[in-house]
Amino acid sequence: MDLTPLANADLRSTPLRRDHCTLSDWSTACAALEAGKLTLLALWGEAAAVRMALLDEGAGRIGVLTLPAETAFPSVGRHHPPAQRLERAVADLWGLAPAGAPDARPWLGHTAPYPFLPVEGDSLHQVPVGPVHAGIIEPGHFRFTAQGETVVRLEERLGYVHKGIEALMTGAGLARGAELAGRTSGDSCVAYQWAFAQAAEAALACPAPPRAQHIRAVLAELERLANHLGDIGAICNDAAFAMMLAQCSILRERLLRATDLAFGHRMGKDVIAPGGVTRDLTPDGVAALEAALAEVAGRLPRLVALYDGTASLQDRTVGTGRLSPDLARQFGAGGFVGRASGRSFDTRRALPYAPYDALAFAVATRDGGCVNARVWVRFDEVQESLGLLSQLLASLPGGPVRTDLLPARATEGAEGIGLVEGFRGDVFVHLALGPDGRIARCHLRDPSWFQWPLLEAAIEGNIIADFPLCNKSFNCSYSGHDL
Repeated sequence: MDLTPLANADLRSTPLRRDHCTLSDWSTACAALEAGKLTLLALWGEAAAVRMALLDEGAGRIGVLTLPAETAFPSVGRHHPPAQRLERAVADLWGLAPAGAPDARPWLGHTAPYPFLPVEGDSLHQVPVGPVHAGIIEPGHFRFTAQGETVVRLEERLGYVHKGIEALMTGAGLARGAELAGRTSGDSCVAYQWAFAQAAEAALACPAPPRAQHIRAVLAELERLANHLGDIGAICNDAAFAMMLAQCSILRERLLRATDLAFGHRMGKDVIAPGGVTRDLTPDGVAALEAALAEVAGRLPRLVALYDGTASLQDRTVGTGRLSPDLARQFGAGGFVGRASGRSFDTRRALPYAPYDALAFAVATRDGGCVNARVWVRFDEVQESLGLLSQLLASLPGGPVRTDLLPARATEGAEGIGLVEGFRGDVFVHLALGPDGRIARCHLRDPSWFQWPLLEAAIEGNIIADFPLCNKSFNCSYSGHDL
């Protein structure tokens, strides 16, 4: 079956060919997903069509299927559970019903009573949590069914922070599209803006200059470092070890302040744009970053030793919230969630893009699948990001930092794909342009779409009191998921 394959080198620099597939092609793809031969990257709707992006990990190729659909399409989730939530979103947003779907409940609509899945057994009780929480976090509802303190089932209900990002993009120019992409999930604004820029540059066959690519990677690794340090501290805090939270928070703040000095924004927002970057990296900016990175590198060994040498902390994290390798592979779990369960996929290596294709780094993996393993993957990735930043800052090429994209070059239906390794995992963007160069359709897929369901599986058999620990170790995005 032709999945309109794209070679590694062309993935983010060549316009995507749009070919309609047949029902037979769609069914063959579903069978390949069910058999584990392909990985689902994304599933989304548009006017009179449903689309599916597939990854062949062994061959290092991506394919996109487009199935014409007026009102319904054959359910993918019937064969491949990771597609079920995406199908429910397609139904809510586009009115396209997944025929034969095992779960036809609404996903984003919250006006009618929500039928949670039934659970049978002796001495069961339910504990509802949220959508409003005690901390300053985004809203999400968690319905626990427990036997005593042991969780028998967790079911999540999300969608409370649906912002209509994709609808806002329709008809917008590329500059506005980049701004909206960066606001999909605030902690991943660099990854989203880079993936959007990649998609725009691919659609117009106009790559960014080498210096811009290096600056983008600097921003991405800073974002990864800051988030991983924040997560490590927060996970330990949920195990009543506040000292680690305090130390990690100090280092995270140092990085954010250095990022602000170098790029004018603590989170690197609006620095990456189609065609390159909006702000160059000056010698003063490099010096600020190097000072902050030296402080992180100097303190990291002591933090690792503190975590590893605290028995009461290990007692809470080791073996808690275990995610099986089989589920991680089936759901195509990215980032530290997948890599802590043995799935080593990292698009910086598997489907490399500049400048990572010329950099030396290792992909950290563990096989424990528990909270402890997810902490160690973060520690390992902090170390790798420090090494990558050292390479990037030492090898910044000269030249311009932006190329003017020419919307006039857009042809009817010009499309492109972006795929960037964010701190949670791979961020996918598909962009279709109109003949005027404005956005006709843009779909953004957060890695949390495939991680939230795995949290439900990981908490089973654990006690309710360990849910905050498991939840923080996954740290899925509400906003990125809800769009």
